[in-house]
Amino acid sequence: MKLLIVLSGPIASGKSSLCDEARRRLDAKIVRTRKLLEAYVGPSVSRSDLQAKGDELDEKGGEWVYRALRDELDKGDRDVVVLDSVRKKIQLEALRSSVPADVVFRHIHLQAPAFVRRQRYVERQHRTFDETSFEDASSNPTEAGTVTLADGADVVIRTEKSDAAGVFAQAFAGLDVVPGKPSATVDVVIGAQYGSEGKGNICGQIAEDYDVLIRVGGPNAGHLVASPRYKYVQLPSGTQGNEDARIIIGAGATLWLPQLLKEIEDCKLDREPGRKRLSIDPQAMIIEQRDREMEEQSLEVIGSTKQGVGVATARKILGRGTGTDYGAPVRLARDVPELKEYVRCTKRELEKAYVSEKRILLEGTQGTDLSLHHGPYPFVTSRDATVSGCLADAGIAPKRVRRVIMVTRTYPIRVGGTSGPMMKEIDAQTIAARSGVPVDAIQKTEVGTVSGKSRRIGEFDWDQLRRAAILNGATDIALTFVDYLDSRNAEAKSYDQLTSDTKEFIERVARVANARVTYISVGFGEDKPLIRDVPNS
Repeated sequence: MKLLIVLSGPIASGKSSLCDEARRRLDAKIVRTRKLLEAYVGPSVSRSDLQAKGDELDEKGGEWVYRALRDELDKGDRDVVVLDSVRKKIQLEALRSSVPADVVFRHIHLQAPAFVRRQRYVERQHRTFDETSFEDASSNPTEAGTVTLADGADVVIRTEKSDAAGVFAQAFAGLDVVPGKPSATVDVVIGAQYGSEGKGNICGQIAEDYDVLIRVGGPNAGHLVASPRYKYVQLPSGTQGNEDARIIIGAGATLWLPQLLKEIEDCKLDREPGRKRLSIDPQAMIIEQRDREMEEQSLEVIGSTKQGVGVATARKILGRGTGTDYGAPVRLARDVPELKEYVRCTKRELEKAYVSEKRILLEGTQGTDLSLHHGPYPFVTSRDATVSGCLADAGIAPKRVRRVIMVTRTYPIRVGGTSGPMMKEIDAQTIAARSGVPVDAIQKTEVGTVSGKSRRIGEFDWDQLRRAAILNGATDIALTFVDYLDSRNAEAKSYDQLTSDTKEFIERVARVANARVTYISVGFGEDKPLIRDVPNS
């Protein structure tokens, strides 16, 4: 859809500011009426000479405006074209009658009291060195007549009551270039248990189905992807698997700069065209070395990975006042020179994706029973690890969620040490005896991606599955470590090739969670694609 916005209004009513906002937010093509007139009289002429030439052209009809504008519309390189000023009704009538049927036309008229406009005009004079006074420019008969163009305008806005962003909101409301009523285009991947469910590898394998990949959380969760093999700690797990996707780190994220910069370099986001792919919210929190040191001193007792996330999050909350820095002053992404090229308002980036109906994948970290509010306190992480928490950290409304994909292990794990309760703890030897998977293979796998500690392993907790499904509103289940049920499953490429006992387990998972099992992972590796042909009644 091509959109032509035509502005009218007296001098200094806010037309240029609205144009600047449209360019910044919508990448709109701004066509200056002054430039159109300069094509007839040449550049560097006075405002009065341009006004006289406009009057002369209008005597022959207003079609000259559309003829001059037509090339910009025909180029097709921008979806939004803004004509910064029309001065007569004859110009508007010519534009309305000439614009092709496939171009949406909107006339927006801006108003402001004379004393406000005079102040704006004088401030602008200091930048433009225009010698024409506000009174002289306003006294031109055509200029004085622009106030009558409010009659019949599609939208009339008083600009003295709003800033440029507020005028933009009113001007473009109801058009398809800004989000309207929420549509469900966001899928959320969440952990059902205590983390390490295999969310990264799930996200890495389904990333190709999405246009935008978002990650929240912090460096206390490492997501390992098989193809291309990489451990993602800060970036979304599909960053290298889908090189066409936009990459977003949400405002609720906590960032350890050495790790983030390493991933940016590894994933070639520090060069073109990668720089344009990545957007980091300006309000994402920076972790300082002191944060990590403080956690080293106090959090071993709960099995923390001690990456400084909790202390940094506390500083973000407590550091809003003055007088105390709680170990270090608050530093956000917007304060870091190394991130300057990537820092953008991610809410606006998401708005662009909503308008274009892009498919969005939000990757959660850790697991539901590590949630600060809903897990077994104090053996929890420093954030809400449920769907609700991830949406808040990313800045996404619940109504935009299409699917909640809850990743669930056949045997849940916790970080080694005194990391908190499990329903019934077992060991690798027990799983090996049941499944036929070698003990050493299990022990090699069950090591924390970030902590490096051997993991604790538990029996499948059916009530935990039920609770997590209700709390997160799960619509889909991604079942992982299915080879732990039976080693023969490791060779399965389709649902039919799974063992009968495994199929019965999958059916029971679907019943208890009241959600369909959509993805099944039978192992980790490039030769272990997800099984997606799962029948669901």
